[in-house]
Amino acid sequence: MKLDLRTLIFPTAVLLSIPLAVGSISLGATPDEAPFLAENDAAMTRMMADMAVKPSGDVDRDFVAMMVPHHQGAIEMAQALLRHGRNEQLKRLAQEIIVTQQQEIAAMRLALGQTPSPSVPSPNTNAGEQPLEQAPPHHHESH
Repeated sequence: MKLDLRTLIFPTAVLLSIPLAVGSISLGATPDEAPFLAENDAAMTRMMADMAVKPSGDVDRDFVAMMVPHHQGAIEMAQALLRHGRNEQLKRLAQEIIVTQQQEIAAMRLALGQTPSPSVPSPNTNAGEQPLEQAPPHHHESH
């Protein structure tokens, strides 16, 4: 059996990077940021684990297998910002990230002849959660 160096190095690098990512997120956290940091940490941990794919011998499939969780991680991190962030400019950027990452996931899957994922949770939900209540749009009255 021939060992490919990538099969040994990539999973090891991923596993070693998880504690670094997790530990650095919680340093200096305030109680107000704890929910955001917990969601962000979960998204990053899931992303790193899901990116550790065993090479299949098909570079294109391996690329998509690694990039889809990477993009999904970006979506989940942006969703966390939408739920907990206060900066409107960053929240608009997070919405754009969600849309573009979803489009890229669909494009990669289609390029391989796969069907895109059914539906992706809306920006203000986690998978399996109901959407958060949103304030009704504010209408200005004309005088």
